This record gives sequence, C-alpha cells and structure tokens, in this order.
Amino acid sequence: MTPPGALPRVVIAGLAGDSGKTVVSLALLLAARRRGLPVQAFKKGPDYIDAAWLTWASGQPARNLDSFLMGFERAAGSFQRHATSEGLNLIEGNRGLYDGADAQGTHSTAELAKAVDAPVVLVLNATKLTRTAAALVLGCQKLDPAVRIAGVVLNQVGGVRHENVLREAIENTCGVPIVGVLPRASGDNPIPGRHLGLVTPEEHAGIEVLGRNLLALARDRLEFDALWNLARSAPPPAAPVAEAPVPDGRGLRIGYLRDSAFTFYYPENLEALTRAGAELVPVSALSDTALPPGLDALYIGGGFPETHGPRLSANQRFLGSLRAAARGGLPIYAECGGLMLLAQHIRWEGETFLMAGVLPFHLEVCPQPQGHGYTLLEVDTPNPFFPVGLLLRGHEFHYSRILPEGSPPATACAVRRGTGCGQRRDGVIVGNVWAGYTHLHALGTPEWARGLLVAARAFRLGHRQPGSRDNRPRSDI
Repeated sequence: MTPPGALPRVVIAGLAGDSGKTVVSLALLLAARRRGLPVQAFKKGPDYIDAAWLTWASGQPARNLDSFLMGFERAAGSFQRHATSEGLNLIEGNRGLYDGADAQGTHSTAELAKAVDAPVVLVLNATKLTRTAAALVLGCQKLDPAVRIAGVVLNQVGGVRHENVLREAIENTCGVPIVGVLPRASGDNPIPGRHLGLVTPEEHAGIEVLGRNLLALARDRLEFDALWNLARSAPPPAAPVAEAPVPDGRGLRIGYLRDSAFTFYYPENLEALTRAGAELVPVSALSDTALPPGLDALYIGGGFPETHGPRLSANQRFLGSLRAAARGGLPIYAECGGLMLLAQHIRWEGETFLMAGVLPFHLEVCPQPQGHGYTLLEVDTPNPFFPVGLLLRGHEFHYSRILPEGSPPATACAVRRGTGCGQRRDGVIVGNVWAGYTHLHALGTPEWARGLLVAARAFRLGHRQPGSRDNRPRSDI
C-alpha cells in the first residue's frame, strides 16, 4: 500500500544522450497504464519533443522540469502540484546523469533527482562492455552519494552470456539490482530522428505499431514490479511552492497556432493565460484560411515550419490574414518557428518558401545548429511585452539563421548568453510583434504571461501605439 502523499516517483537517467532513456520511459509508462495505474510524466530540461512523446505515452500533458529556467524550488513545486498520488510519476532525464550547465554539473539530472528526492534508474548502453559497466555505475555512485541510484536497465545487450556477466559484475560490485535488459537493436530506430531530435508523435507514421512494440518490450524485458517498488520507496515530499499570481485576463481572446507545424508549447504557458481568465483560441496555419475574428493577441510557438514549407507557402490567404493583423497592431508573440513563419522567405534544402512577410528579413535553414542551449537576455529597449531592465532566462535550439542582408532588424534584448538572432541581439520588434529565437517558460518568467495579457488588454482598449512606452507591461491591467 502506498503511503498517503508519497507520490511514487522515479528518475530514468543515462550515462549520455542516446542511452535509451526515452524508449525505457515510454515502455514503462505504457505498461503502467496497461496495469490500470494512473501516470504522470515529466521531462528534465527544456526539450519539447521528448515531452511530446511522454505526453503520448502517458495520455496527458507531460511537464518540463528545468532548474535553469525556473529554479529548483519552482521545479520541485511544479512536480508536486502535478504528480499523481495513486500511480507512477516518471521523470526522464537528459544527457548524462551528471551533465549540467558547467563542470560542476549545475542543473543536471542528478541535481533535479535530489531536489525532488527521487530514486534513479540508470539506463546503461552495454555495447562492447562487460565488467567496465560496473565501473561506470560505481563511478556514478561515488561521484555524489546523495544521488540514490536504485536500479540499472541494461541496453544493447548481445545475448544471455553478455547479460549474465553484466548482471553479476554490477550487482556484486555496486549492490544495485538489474531491473531490465534490452536486446541489441536490429534494423531502424523505432523513433526516427532528424534535425532538432526525434520526429514528433504527430508525424510518426507507425505510431500504433510502435505502441504495441513498446508494450511487448516492457512485458518481456522490464521488471515492472521491481521498478514500481523503487518508485514507491520515495519518501513524501515537502509542501510545494505556491505559483506566482497572474493578472486579470477575463474577456481577452488569445489565439495560438496549433497544428503539426507548430507544436512547441509548454503547458504552463497556456495554463497561465487560462488561469488569468483569458480564452485560448486554437488556430491552424495549415488548414485555416484566416485568423479568427476578435482576437486580442496571438501566440506562435516553435515547431517545424521548414518541413511544412510547401503547405504553409500555399496557404496565402492565411498568410495574408496574419500580415494584415500585424499591420493592424495585433500583439503577436512568436518564438523560433513563429519567427520563421513571420519572415519573408525560408530557404531550405535548395527550395524557397514564401512566408507571412511581417519581418524584414529572409531565413535559411542550415545543416548544423545555429544556436543551442540556455540563453540569458537583458531587455534594453521599450517594447509591448517586457519592461526595460528585465532579465529573461530561456533556451534556444535552431538550425535557421537570419540572412545578413541590409540593415539589422530592430530588437529589444541584448544577449548575455546564447546566440539569439545574431549580433548579440534577440527579440525582433516590428510594431506590436515580438519575434525571437529564445523560448521562455511561464514558471521561470511569470512576466511572460503578464506582458502578453497587458499587450492584449491595451489592444482591446484601443491603445495600439506599437512599441510605445504606454504599452510596456505594468503592475496591473
């Protein structure tokens, strides 16, 4: 029997990226649901795509927990507010267990595991390893004894003999049980990748077959009862930190693009707007012919506009509607893929796609990342969304770049860490439009929701001076 308030939880971590964490996490979530257990999934770090896969497997929105973006207290508080007390709470780590923002491993999966007081299961790629695998596990134990490594899942195991040697070496040397053994993969990756990482669930052609295969993998290769007991061994957590208050957004209609081209949204960002009382209006840039009437603001998240270039470019009526709305002063907040949609053109793999033409530049999508990692921006120019002097903590991951043609666009932020739009700047401002490569999380930057709501209210009331000081966020709406 699980003690009241215990929040059974486990962190699925690895020694490096591509260790098999995602496959183990998805299989375990599907197996728990098959057994009738409630599940809640979390992704350590800012990644949207892994979180989308965890959402698919758990059947409800997965939450990102990122201590750089939101701090450890807010990350732990988010976990406690959304965790289920009756079932399995799974946190998928990122990169290696101790890999963080610096040599000390700040903001690593290990530090998050300590913040939420969760046992860790290591997924270990055992390709061409036997007893050395025990040395790797032992090193993780010794590096920080406060991290409770409670189990190991062996991945890429060559056969019974290979498994037996690995199992004996790790269990005898480290005192940690083997709770799963995955065979050496043959054939294609079940979740294929591309630039920016895995394909999204919406674009995976064989997702039903994948689900059946993952359930079979969990049944045959994961020791579910042992993993469930590890999750139940976690102690009850402390009381969560209260969420930041939001201003009154009642009566406001805020559109947001939501289709297979634009999927990168943190649930907390959308929830911050609805918690304020605003009405969210989903819009498709692929199938809608115009923005809905009566919008007070528009939010365009990230995604893959380049892979949907032909369809977006062909939807000229929608692009024209978007362009007219921007010219009419509608507050538009666009992140990464949203910036790409608002540009003049996108060039990718020898093709050029016409976009909305709101921003005064062209983009090209390059073979290598143009910006990847955490960002720190200082707002230094008046704009419709954020006060001057505010520091914004975010992240970026983009293969596109603004082509250096003509004068640089007007921007609102100096980049203190990261790449941004180039020339150490981010946050392009055109009228009431903000477009940047930095993604913000509403828990770490509560000013984001406030700024969007303030701009929306000002637009509704007719205060449409683009970028004027009167449009800067205030303490009330």
